[in-house]
Amino acid sequence: MALLAGTLGRAGPLSSDILDLQVTEHGPDARVVTVVGEIDALTAPELAALVITQLTIAPVVVVNLDGVRFLSSAGLRALFEAHEFALREDRDLRLVCHSQTANWAFEATGLRRYFTFTDDVPHSASSRP
Repeated sequence: MALLAGTLGRAGPLSSDILDLQVTEHGPDARVVTVVGEIDALTAPELAALVITQLTIAPVVVVNLDGVRFLSSAGLRALFEAHEFALREDRDLRLVCHSQTANWAFEATGLRRYFTFTDDVPHSASSRP
C-alpha cells in the first residue's frame, strides 16, 4: 500500500476545514479514497472528481467513509455519479462505511441498494472477482 503523490490534502481552499481526502494504492489494480469530514455542496464536487479520476486509473476503487461526519444530498449525488461512471466503464466502486451519519443518509434515501458495501478496506481492495 502506497500513498499516491499529490493526493493527500484538503478538498480545496474553501473547504479545507471540513474535508480531507487521501488516496492510497493497493497494488496495481486498486485505489482507496479515504474521506474524513463533511461532504456537502461545497466539498461534494471535489470528492466526485477525485473518485472518478481514480476509477479511470484503477479497475477497483474503494471509498472509505468511516470518517464522514456529515453527508448531504449533494454528497450522496456525488457518490451516485461516481457509481454510474463505474457501471458505464466496467469498474468496481465499493464503499466501506461504519459512519452512523453516512449510513443513516444511505438508508433514509433508499440509495444503499445501489452501492456495494463491504466491511473493511483490505478485503474491499482485493482484485476484482
